[in-house]
Amino acid sequence: MGWLDEIRWDAQGLVPAIAQEQGSKDVLMFAWMNREALQKTAELGRAVYFSRSRNKLWFKGEESGHVQLVHEIRVDCDTDVVLLTVTQQGHTPGIACHTGRHSCFFSVLKDDQWQAVDPVLKNPDSIYK
Repeated sequence: MGWLDEIRWDAQGLVPAIAQEQGSKDVLMFAWMNREALQKTAELGRAVYFSRSRNKLWFKGEESGHVQLVHEIRVDCDTDVVLLTVTQQGHTPGIACHTGRHSCFFSVLKDDQWQAVDPVLKNPDSIYK
């Protein structure tokens, strides 16, 4: 697949991937993809990432049910970052973060401290069993 050869993979064979919600344009999360994850994402129309901690493919939502349907895959001008336009499924509003929040970017720097400003939509203990 020639298009995969155009990606500038890092030394570990990974590329950063950003998931952005289609409707709101909220940045939901950042993760890594290897060649197989990006290929499966394109084939299946759902987000598949590479978990560095588990050293395996991670089908977003495989445990939580919070699947990301992929509408578009873009690459930046240097072909070293992937942007997925997604619809977050599994809960309304969509939960992308393992903390039970809509987005993984819920902390804001205020007064020299990180402060969580977005609510927990669902207790993570009830999501992951």
